Amino acid sequence: MKIVSIVGKKNTGKTSLTVKVIEELTRRGYKVASIKHSHHTMEMDKENTDTWKHKQAGSYVVVGIGSTTFFNIRKEMDLNRLLFLIKYMDEVDFVVIEGFKRYNYPKIITSPDVRDEYTIEEVDSFTIDQKGVEELVDLIEERGHDIVDTLYANNCGFNNGEAIAAEIRNGNLSIDELDNVHCYLSIDEKVVGLNRFVSDYLKQNVLGVINTLNLDDYGVEDIGKIELIIPDAKKTAPKDKNANILINDKKLEINQFTNNIVSNSINAMVKSLKTEEDIKTIDVEISNINDGNLIDADIDLKTNGNPVSINKFSRGILKETIFAIINTLKLDDKINNIKIKVEE
Repeated sequence: MKIVSIVGKKNTGKTSLTVKVIEELTRRGYKVASIKHSHHTMEMDKENTDTWKHKQAGSYVVVGIGSTTFFNIRKEMDLNRLLFLIKYMDEVDFVVIEGFKRYNYPKIITSPDVRDEYTIEEVDSFTIDQKGVEELVDLIEERGHDIVDTLYANNCGFNNGEAIAAEIRNGNLSIDELDNVHCYLSIDEKVVGLNRFVSDYLKQNVLGVINTLNLDDYGVEDIGKIELIIPDAKKTAPKDKNANILINDKKLEINQFTNNIVSNSINAMVKSLKTEEDIKTIDVEISNINDGNLIDADIDLKTNGNPVSINKFSRGILKETIFAIINTLKLDDKINNIKIKVEE
């Protein structure tokens, strides 16, 4: 998803230029979303309609469904929250924003007095012709980028979204050079950036759990897009743990960052089984893995040195998710056996 904003002073043709850009992007076959910012009260409902009456009665969120669907919410939302929700609801190629001049996205300006470091082009909206619109959209294709905090490019020497976004705006870095992020995360309405490793890790683990479910019972034939909400998450400070990993009886060297992810994940999975109250050590072994096929693979689990009896369903989840964890490490060798010890 690429984002661009069109900003300028009042009566400088922002809306007409926004419409022209949307039309040209659509003509090129892109799926486009748009956001309009206004300093005035904006009401989507006409007085005395049924949904208007719902809101007057006190409904916090009103949803109207007909030939289109609209949401009417009793609060002003942060731009990044809106961009994340667009990503959550549907897959779009471009988001064209009219307004929001204080945000850090590539800007097309319609008046010189709003120019800042995020400006990529200044346009006279009243004189621009079709050729000018096409050239402008060429620039938007090249310089537009996703939500700033989701930008990662490990190979270019930058380690934060702001620096990467600046390089894209200046034409020194292309979208194709960025990490391929596989999933997006929002916590308490704040977008949390995930690099390639972490996003792939989360994706593989969620898929590992989902692969154990009878999806046909819910009418799911092919997995396309997965949406997960955890409404009651509570932040607790985990105890520091260490993970020792053997793959085919050879120790796997991992850095501290990867160690923390693996140890915390396995600790969380085992705790979900409601075993012992105070778990000091976890030993898990998956053996007889045949070309990545886990159906007939064996799994043994111990906590504090004591064997843990788990049912078939839990065995399947543990095998799938632990195997997915190891796969995110991009090992070259075929995996036949996995042994992991997690301890304080």
